[in-house]
Amino acid sequence: MPEKTSRLSGFYKRTPEERLLIVGEFSDLTDEDISALTTDLDLTQADRMIENVISTISLPVGVATNFRINEKDYLVPMALEEPSVVAAASNIAKIARIKGGFRTSSDEPVMIGQIQIVDVTDAEAIRESILSRKQEIIEKANEQDSLLVKLGGGAKDIEIRTIETAEGTMVIMHLLVDCRDAMGANAVNTMAEAVTPIIDACCLGNGRVLLRIISNLATHRLSRAHAVFDRDALGGDEVVSDIVKAYAFAASDPYRCATYNKGIMNGIDAVVLATGNDFRAVEAGAHAYAAISGYKPLISWKKNSDGDLEGSIELPMAVGIVGGATSSNPKAKVALKILGVATARELAEVVVSVGLAQNLGALRALVSEDIQRGHMALHARNIAIMAGAEGKMIDRVAEIMASEGVVRPSRAAEILEEIRGG
Repeated sequence: MPEKTSRLSGFYKRTPEERLLIVGEFSDLTDEDISALTTDLDLTQADRMIENVISTISLPVGVATNFRINEKDYLVPMALEEPSVVAAASNIAKIARIKGGFRTSSDEPVMIGQIQIVDVTDAEAIRESILSRKQEIIEKANEQDSLLVKLGGGAKDIEIRTIETAEGTMVIMHLLVDCRDAMGANAVNTMAEAVTPIIDACCLGNGRVLLRIISNLATHRLSRAHAVFDRDALGGDEVVSDIVKAYAFAASDPYRCATYNKGIMNGIDAVVLATGNDFRAVEAGAHAYAAISGYKPLISWKKNSDGDLEGSIELPMAVGIVGGATSSNPKAKVALKILGVATARELAEVVVSVGLAQNLGALRALVSEDIQRGHMALHARNIAIMAGAEGKMIDRVAEIMASEGVVRPSRAAEILEEIRGG
């Protein structure tokens, strides 16, 4: 049986229905899966997910093609409203294939549950007392989720930190929990709550427990991707050199770095959202990680000895393939099926590969062709649709507006009237 490939020539020229058939064949989607992708979330389902439900909101779901990661091909669902992102990621993934695609790695899926001790009068006494009961704390935590422990996860260790704050000295205990294929927020928070009486007793009158909550700065759960991009395919020596200079700008200026990292998250958040994961948690963790030692880029770029461009990304990636909306949202379940990932770690590695590709797509556009041009072309199509254009007329009206450099509803209406009148 031939190996499946995500290299789909002319995919963007197909109709949405044709694309869905191609993706369905690649991912072995059933009729039920196809129906889930083409049907809005039912209000009854939505009402079980959050409070006070009155409606749902839809975002376009596109598929990024060409991704080859660790010798495996992926089609990557992405949910977002911003033009150019899916196309840019697909285009860069195609270039990455020339040098073998993306290489990735990730840590074990360990999350941090924080237990805050305030009103501290003797931090060292609290620390020693907690450490003396470490095994008891871990066992109590693991009593809360026997299935997770059976799967090889569960509480594994503790860390203790002392911090000075405006409200005095505080002792912070970290409960380190291997969440396996779940994001882990519910399990970690439940465990942190369960061990609180033991921690309270460890305070020995020298402090008291206040907050018990997961941290989204998942420094024990990092994911990484690396790729080499052919110099000529990118546009030559000058383009490579200018991309490295653009990176140097972001590495030295937080104002630029904020937008640089936002571009990375355009790709990352879109995959996280499509798969029903918590994009807010991932976003918070990413920017916190970027700021640990002064706000820095999440991706670095350099020209190698062959003159090709090398990029590397590393950031916390707390995503799961079980639990939460990944299990309750039908579209999220199908998105995971399209990806074909077997573990949360594999999903995390796909996500950071998309972030790497998206960042390079944005940088390449900025240094060579002006990113606004691509945005404007897609914006022109939206304006043409608003003016009443349909079918092939949409592209015709959009092309005229783009060539004129005037993309406004009034001009779209004028062009449409001229075409119809002619």
